[in-house]
Amino acid sequence: MDKKFLPVTREEMLERGWDQVDFVYVCGDAYVDHSSFGAAIITRVLEAHGYRIGMIAQPDWKDEKSIQVFGMPRLGFMVSAGNMDSMVNHYTVSKKRRSSDAYTPGGVAGKRPDYATVVYCNLIRRVYKQVPIIIGGIEASLRRLAHYDYWSNSLKHSILVDSQANILIYGMGELAVVEVAEALESGIAVEDITYVEGTAYRTKNLDAVYDAQMLPSYEELCRDKKVYAESFYTQYCNTDHFTAKCLVEKYNDHLYVVQNPPARPLTQMELDDVYALPYMRAYHPSYEAAGGVPALQEIKFSLTSNRGCFGGCSFCALTFHQGRILQTRSHESILAEAKEMIKEPDFKGYIHDVGGPTGNFRHTSCGKQLTHGVCTNKQCLFPKPCKNLIVDHSDYLALLRKLRALPGVKKVFIRSGIRFDYVMEDKDDSFIRELCKYHISGQLRVAPEHVADRVLHYMGKPENAVYESFVKRYQRVNKMTGKKQFLVPYLMSSHPGSGLSEAVELAEYLRDLGYMPEQVQDFYPTPSTLSTCMYYTGLDPRTMEKVYVPVNPHEKAMQRALMQYRNPRNYDLVKEALLKAGREDLIGFGPECLIHPRKEKWMQEKWDNRHRKNTKKR
Repeated sequence: MDKKFLPVTREEMLERGWDQVDFVYVCGDAYVDHSSFGAAIITRVLEAHGYRIGMIAQPDWKDEKSIQVFGMPRLGFMVSAGNMDSMVNHYTVSKKRRSSDAYTPGGVAGKRPDYATVVYCNLIRRVYKQVPIIIGGIEASLRRLAHYDYWSNSLKHSILVDSQANILIYGMGELAVVEVAEALESGIAVEDITYVEGTAYRTKNLDAVYDAQMLPSYEELCRDKKVYAESFYTQYCNTDHFTAKCLVEKYNDHLYVVQNPPARPLTQMELDDVYALPYMRAYHPSYEAAGGVPALQEIKFSLTSNRGCFGGCSFCALTFHQGRILQTRSHESILAEAKEMIKEPDFKGYIHDVGGPTGNFRHTSCGKQLTHGVCTNKQCLFPKPCKNLIVDHSDYLALLRKLRALPGVKKVFIRSGIRFDYVMEDKDDSFIRELCKYHISGQLRVAPEHVADRVLHYMGKPENAVYESFVKRYQRVNKMTGKKQFLVPYLMSSHPGSGLSEAVELAEYLRDLGYMPEQVQDFYPTPSTLSTCMYYTGLDPRTMEKVYVPVNPHEKAMQRALMQYRNPRNYDLVKEALLKAGREDLIGFGPECLIHPRKEKWMQEKWDNRHRKNTKKR
């Protein structure tokens, strides 16, 4: 049977001989049937289990008819904001509207609403009063309990409360979505589907809830930021399938949100099956006239080899979404996808990436995780690598060698990033040698994020000395291989813990490096990260100690400007920052100075001095 897109119109549904779909999937992204898009994975998984799916991509949220394309679905609606939180998609960190949207045909902005999941669900609920609504995707996943919302600068309810959805699927969702679908198919009322791992739900009472941990109520969270920090850390410690408890958050005497423990990690065979589904690997042809969907071009010739991350960066939401246990595809699965990729007419011989959240993770961090789970009270790599950490790049190297050997492949890049601290724990040079020789082109992007150890501590990153050791090793290996290649560091300003003195330290590092980043990464407080909790509460939830947080927009602008101190447009901000930090020594003409005095002021002072001397002579 020929592969085809899921129906997007009623006519296409009828052409398949269907008079009704089982589920309507409503998505804030354009319809791209590629395994890098969550909507594609979930709909293809459901299809593989025999369900009929209709796709409504980017409906007009002001028009009730836009979600009536297929009529009333037999089992329910599924809703996702898309591959990104809709607010991150819409706004920069300075809360300015973005001018484009890579997940929309032609890159046009404004094709989805703010808080898209809530808006779509309320639109559906106005038309279909009793239909089951299941929400998922990154936006729902990271807003499943009460959370700080940066854009409104407020503590918001669980998205289940505002959306009126029945069930929320968090995490990657393949196991949970099938179990929910099968429960609905068997005739179980949606309000009785309370037992599925990897889900959260609303309930009027706790009669069916057992062995749960009560979190502070929403009212208590709003009243005391310290209580919120404590509640958040409880959630943070309950993200592992093997150790997590059921969590309950109270909203009033007749409304509770219950979060079941996470779904188990997929086995390698199950993950292979997900990626073997009949994806079209393309955007819907109806978008061709608009120029296609830009986001596809970034990942079309990339390969996902893993999911999950035990890196534990404080500003990353992966702990809440994918979890810390690594799940990997087999070599056979990845090679099969690569061979299909090579057949595509616009493939030029370059595989753009082989990785996932972290490219060089290909197995769990220690041997006990698949039976006992990850440790709740410590990280695998921070502040120092755990003594039980398994450091082994051999499987990843074997995979990369097989991909390089495929006919039609010129080069295989690694662009999803590597953990340099993990590399430094590997005493064998084999991986870094082959990385430099075969898998980068002129420069390697890595993410030290900062140079001040105080800031790195709050980021959950290794001390700067680890990065400096990696730089020396990278340079040594490049020299051995006869390559002249560079490191491009990702650095972040205004993270909790970073004051002006730490920002100046970062600027001095860039001065010594002789490098000025073209774009500056300012800390973005996105939902459900440790760093966002610090930003909102001024507390480190791991220790409950106070942490300095740059929240004033002007100070944040100064920290950003210091990272681009050579830009003349940043002169006034850089000067103000240096003066406030007590670092006037960095204003002058010496080699260590960041900026010169203003020319006109220098000339004025010179003229004033000469004038005073002439006056004395007279």
